[in-house]
Amino acid sequence: MSSIFEILDKDAGGRIGKLKTPHGIVETPTVMPVINPNIQLIPPEEMRSFGAEILITNSYIIYRKEELRNVALEKGLHGLLGFDGPIMTDSGSFQLSIYGSVEVTNEEILGFQQKIGSDIIVPLDIPTPPDVPRRRAEEELAITAERLEAARKLIQGEQLLAGPVQGSTYPDLREKAASHLKELDFGVYPLGAVVPLMETYRYAELVDVIAASKKGLSPVAPVHLFGAGHPMMFALAVALGCDLFDSAAYALYAKDGRYITANGTYHLDKLNYLPCSCPICSKYTAEELKKAKNSQELLGKHNLYATFEEIRLIKQSIKEGKLLELVEKRCRAHPKLLDGLKRLYTHSTWLEKFDPASKGTFFYCGPESASRPEVLRFGKRLERFSIEGPALIRTRPVKGEKEYSQILIFKPPFGAYPVEMEEVYPFSAEVPKIPDYEALSTALSNTLKLIDLNPEAKFTFICEPEFDHPLLEKIRKRAELVYRDEWKKG
Repeated sequence: MSSIFEILDKDAGGRIGKLKTPHGIVETPTVMPVINPNIQLIPPEEMRSFGAEILITNSYIIYRKEELRNVALEKGLHGLLGFDGPIMTDSGSFQLSIYGSVEVTNEEILGFQQKIGSDIIVPLDIPTPPDVPRRRAEEELAITAERLEAARKLIQGEQLLAGPVQGSTYPDLREKAASHLKELDFGVYPLGAVVPLMETYRYAELVDVIAASKKGLSPVAPVHLFGAGHPMMFALAVALGCDLFDSAAYALYAKDGRYITANGTYHLDKLNYLPCSCPICSKYTAEELKKAKNSQELLGKHNLYATFEEIRLIKQSIKEGKLLELVEKRCRAHPKLLDGLKRLYTHSTWLEKFDPASKGTFFYCGPESASRPEVLRFGKRLERFSIEGPALIRTRPVKGEKEYSQILIFKPPFGAYPVEMEEVYPFSAEVPKIPDYEALSTALSNTLKLIDLNPEAKFTFICEPEFDHPLLEKIRKRAELVYRDEWKKG
């Protein structure tokens, strides 16, 4: 595994990595544009100009159409598509999910993908949709496991074999399936049958599916989120540890006259202005784009530019330690994405294991920030602070503080910490002057814990007049609580 995928940078569960394939190294996170072998809105040979390093196509469609099959067997998959970079091939599982059956066996489609030179081969797994009875999910998962075990024995050599993680919307089945596949050592781990969750904006459940699958896999396993093609949810998925996405949205949305942005989708016929500076939007006005003879192609190109712009922003955010700030911004684009953000932070204990201990300045972006892994980590390490004698807790300097043996700064959402650490990450955080209820709740809870951990110290807490919270009464019972406008010392 380590020789196939190398992790270069990390932030939260996200990472920048290098995936080694027979046709070159791919930097992740990235998107694989979906190429329909029959109808190509944008030729594969043009894909690199948008930022694509790897493509994905459907081997079942090629296998079923004699003309395509013959060319692929003669010239190889890369010759058929006219693309010299890595190409992943789906097996027909998508058609299986739509039509209920396919006219090929697992062994046949595996052998075909191997013969035509696919870089990442996908077995014919059973894509169990959300909300099915648990018994069905378990039975289909057992069939998938058998097929993946057979595939692992059949496919050897440089070509990567994908091990799809199934289990419907049962987190324990997803984790169990992932743990089983980890032992078989696949090259890439796609998370399957999640498109219905994304189509119905069930992002909170999607978060649980991803998190459960990731918990069962090796932390260094490259993960592909099947069918995730809209950039507004990339940051959330990357923060959970997804490395590869595949997008047919750029073409499907273009055919329907839809204009993709990282914050959502517009209908082209309702746009008066183009809120983008890509080569397409810089050349055309909204009216010109609507009237262009090749409007669909131009719109597809814009959609690709918007898709890869978001990927580059995500990578830069990882480099700067700002991924979670980007996630919180993106998740405010839609109420259901906000549900996904809240669910993300229910997994903060798990995320904290991968989140770097030091990175860029922490920016408080809203109530959800109070549950970030950095805040959780601080709360777990309060026992490291040893406080003795008279100790002053304050938000900013006050008169008479030199009389105290120790000064602590109170900063929501963290709580109280020694003044000597003021410029140390994460206490150098940028936070609002007046904290919201969630930030104050976490900070006061941590302060109470710190006071209880140091019973020999005598604490004085100078509180800001704007602070209003029930926990202040609990602090009053353990320390001297004084509001700033009542402070007379000096």
